[in-house]
Amino acid sequence: MPSAPPPALALAAGIDERTVFRSLFAAYPDALLVVEHTGRIAMANPAAAALLGYRCEELVALNVDALVPDGIRPRHAAYRQGYERAPRARPMGTQMDLVAKHKDGSEVMVEIALSPLQGDGLPLVVAAIRGIGAYPRVQQALQRARYSEHLANFGRQAVDAREADVLMEIAPAIAAQALQVPLAMVVLLDPDRQEFRVAGGVGLLPGEEVGARLGAHPDKAAGFLLLQGEAITVEDYRSERRFRVPPAYLAAGLVSALAVPLYDRGRVIGTLAVRSRTPKRFGDEEKRFLESLSSLLSTSLQRAQSEEALNHAQRLESVGQLTGGIAHDFNNLLTVIQGNLQVLDELPALRSDGVAPELLAAAARASRRAAELTGKLLAFSRRQVLQPTAVDLGALMQSLVDMLRRTLDQRVRIALQQSADCPQVLADPGQLESALLNIAINARDAMPEGGTLTFSAEPCQTLPASVRLGLDDPTATAESFVLISVSDTGCGMSEHVREHAFEPFFTTKDKGRGTGLGLSTVYGFVKQSRGAVAIDSVPQVGTTLALYLPRGGRALPCAGEAEADATRLPSALKVLMVEDDPEVRQVVRSFLTTMGCVVTQVFSAEEALAELQGDGRFDLLLTDIALGQGMRGTDLARHARQLADLPVLLMSGFSAELVHAEGHGSSSWEVLAKPFSRQQLAQAIARVLAAQAQRSA
Repeated sequence: MPSAPPPALALAAGIDERTVFRSLFAAYPDALLVVEHTGRIAMANPAAAALLGYRCEELVALNVDALVPDGIRPRHAAYRQGYERAPRARPMGTQMDLVAKHKDGSEVMVEIALSPLQGDGLPLVVAAIRGIGAYPRVQQALQRARYSEHLANFGRQAVDAREADVLMEIAPAIAAQALQVPLAMVVLLDPDRQEFRVAGGVGLLPGEEVGARLGAHPDKAAGFLLLQGEAITVEDYRSERRFRVPPAYLAAGLVSALAVPLYDRGRVIGTLAVRSRTPKRFGDEEKRFLESLSSLLSTSLQRAQSEEALNHAQRLESVGQLTGGIAHDFNNLLTVIQGNLQVLDELPALRSDGVAPELLAAAARASRRAAELTGKLLAFSRRQVLQPTAVDLGALMQSLVDMLRRTLDQRVRIALQQSADCPQVLADPGQLESALLNIAINARDAMPEGGTLTFSAEPCQTLPASVRLGLDDPTATAESFVLISVSDTGCGMSEHVREHAFEPFFTTKDKGRGTGLGLSTVYGFVKQSRGAVAIDSVPQVGTTLALYLPRGGRALPCAGEAEADATRLPSALKVLMVEDDPEVRQVVRSFLTTMGCVVTQVFSAEEALAELQGDGRFDLLLTDIALGQGMRGTDLARHARQLADLPVLLMSGFSAELVHAEGHGSSSWEVLAKPFSRQQLAQAIARVLAAQAQRSA
C-alpha cells in the first residue's frame, strides 16, 4: 500500500497560520529566498538582505543569477535546469565550496539547502543560505591560505634578489602586510654577539632606524630572545615583566608583539619581529607564519652571502692572474736594471767620478723598492716562493707582540690570547709574520687615538660558508685548520671598503701613506698556503681579520737554509744557462763570467736538451721556468736529472710555475726569484752544489 501523507500541521485555536509563517520567515537566522522556476526571486527575508548586501525590496524581482559570481554563472544555469527536471530537497556545499556574489562584487562563502514547493502546488523553490565565512574553521583555512600566498610572494621576490639589503627590505614588508600590523623589523647580531643592529623594517620608531644599534642584553627584547633561542609572544606590553619595555613602544600605542629567531646553520644570528596596537594579537597561526618567513629569509640570506663570496673570490682570482703576469714581466725588467746597475757600480771609471756613485746608489734603492712592490703583487696573486714548515704559533706571536709593544703607539694596548691546545700551523714562518705585521699596521692606522689590538690563535671549530667557498678544497673539515684572529677597536670598515679591502692598490689612507698592498699580500699568502681569510668589521666598533691556516704536521721539503759563500764555487764551473729573454740572459751571463764560470747559453729548452744529449759535459743547469711556447724549464730539469743527474737551479719571476714541478715530486728544487744580485746567484749555486754532493755521498 502507498504510504500515508504526513499529518497536517495543527495550530492552537486563535493563532493565525499566515502570521506564524511571516514571523518565522522574517526571524529565521539563515538567509531565505523563495525563487520562481524562471529564477526570479519572489521573497527574501532580512537575513538574506544582510548577508548579500541588499535591501529586501531590492532582492525581490531580482534574478537569482545576479547572486552567482560571473565565473561560475554558466555552470549554475545548467545546474538549475537539471534541478527543475528533478526537484528534491537537498543540501549544497558539503562536498564543494560555494560562494555567493555580494552587492559590492565581493564573494561570500556559503552553504545552501534547496527545498521545492511543487508538491504543495506551488511552482517555487526555497533556498536556505547560510554564510560560513565567520565559522572558526573557515576563518582558519582562509587565514592559512592568505599566509601561504604571502610566503609564496616572498619566495618569488627572493629568487630575484641578489643582495642581502634587498632581502632585509622585502621580509618585514611582507610580514607587516600579511599580519596587518603597523611595525615589522629585522635585526641582526654583530659577529662578536654583543649587539644587534636594525637591518630593515617598516613603521620603525625613532631610535630604531635602519643601521641603529640595539643592545643584546637579556633585559631587552632581542637579547631575551637570543637567550631563549625560540619565538616569544608579548600579549600586552603593559603587563610584560620578562624584559624591559621601552616607553616609546607604549607612547606609540604598541601593545602586543611577536618575535622569532633568525638562524644560520643552527645558530641564532638575529630576529624577525612584528608589533601591533591590539592586545593578544598573535596566536599559533601567526607564529607559524612568522617562523616560516624567518626560515625563508635565513635561507635566502645564506644564498646571497654565498653568491657574494663566490663572486668576490672570482674577481680577486682574475685580478690576481693579471697582477701576477705584470709582476713576472716586471721582474725580468728589474733583473736587467739591477744587474746592469751592479756592473756599472763596479767600473773603476765610475767609482772615481764624484757624482756617479751617488746616482747609482739612488737608482739601486729605487729598483729595490720596485722589487718589493712586485713581490707584494706576487704575494697577492699567490705566485711568491714559499717555504712552508710547521710553525709554533705561540713563539712566533709572542715575538711579534713583544716587537709591536716596543714600536707601536703606546696608546695602543696589545693583547695575546692563545688556547692551550692550539696546534702548530703549516706555513712559511717569515711570510706569516709579515702578514700579521701588515694587519697590525692597518689596525694601528685605524686607531689614531689608541685602542686595543688583540692577537688570538685556537683550533678551528667551524668554517663559515664564505670561508669554505674560499678554500682550495671546499670539502675540508674545520678540524684541519687553525684560526688566527687579529682584532682592533678602531674606526671599522664600511661595506664598500670591506668588499674591496683585499684588492691590490685599494686604500683609504691619505696619498703617500700606503700602497694599498698590505691586505692583498695577506690574502695571497693565506690562499697560497691553502687557507682562507675573512673580514668582520663594524663602523666605529672595530675590525677582525680571521686567518684559517692548515694545521702543522709534516714540514714540506724546502731549499737549504744555510747561505753558502760565493767563494766556495769551484773554478771553471761549466754552466748550461737557458733563458729566453736576451737582456736577462746577458746580465746573468755577465754575473756567471765574473764568478769564473764557463757558460753555454741557449734560448730554449729544446736547444738545451740537444746540448745535454751531445758530447758536452756540464756541472750545472741554470734555467728559467717560463721559456716561451716550448718546453718548460721544469720539464727540462727532469730530463737533466734523468740523463746525467745534473744539479739544477731554477730561475723564476713567480713561483706559480712550480705547480708543474711539484706534481713530479720536484718541489725540493732550488728556485732563485727574480730579480737577483750576483751575490744571491752565487749563494744559490753553492746551495745546489752542496745538496748534490750530499745526495751523492
